[in-house]
Amino acid sequence: MSIETWLAFFVACWLISLSPGAGAVASMASGMNYGFARGYWNALGLQLALILQIVIVAAGVGALLATSALAFAVIKWFGVLYLLYLAIRQWRAPVQAMTLDHRPIGRPLSLVLRGFVINFSNPKAIIFILAVLPQFLDPGRPMLMQYLVMTVTMVTVDLVVMAGYTGLAARALRLLNSPRQQRLLNRSFAVMFGVAAGLLATVRRV
Repeated sequence: MSIETWLAFFVACWLISLSPGAGAVASMASGMNYGFARGYWNALGLQLALILQIVIVAAGVGALLATSALAFAVIKWFGVLYLLYLAIRQWRAPVQAMTLDHRPIGRPLSLVLRGFVINFSNPKAIIFILAVLPQFLDPGRPMLMQYLVMTVTMVTVDLVVMAGYTGLAARALRLLNSPRQQRLLNRSFAVMFGVAAGLLATVRRV
């Protein structure tokens, strides 16, 4: 991969990561609920799913998903139901006056798993990767090294972007520490999860 191609891919990665989606909503919710240090585990789960998606595309399985209506539907509706579950859970989340020293403690493994499920249960992401990555591949050079460079680039950019989303939400807690404000914020995130589920439900296999 030439430096010019990599730079174009690098810019594309920023545009993809900065676009709002379920991953961004999950990162902000994690930052708001658990603070940056604990909530950032969610971003690790998002990246593990992204890596697996790239592996699937590189192995050629992504093409099968793109052509299989059943596989596409199973993954899509699982993702829709999971996002709705998160929406209901966030809506019903207990509220209390919180400070930076009195936040609920989220288990890292559960946050990683949540991020993984959110990112991987979106078949559109795999098909998107299937459509985008080949445009930056040079058939005359080793494929494995190019996929490794692309994976490291995408993961690094997404980690930076999700750190921004998580950190901004964590800082917002300084201004939102009453039960009423917490309830409003919880329900706002619940609505965002619901919207993400609705958008995913409208996705169709091309």
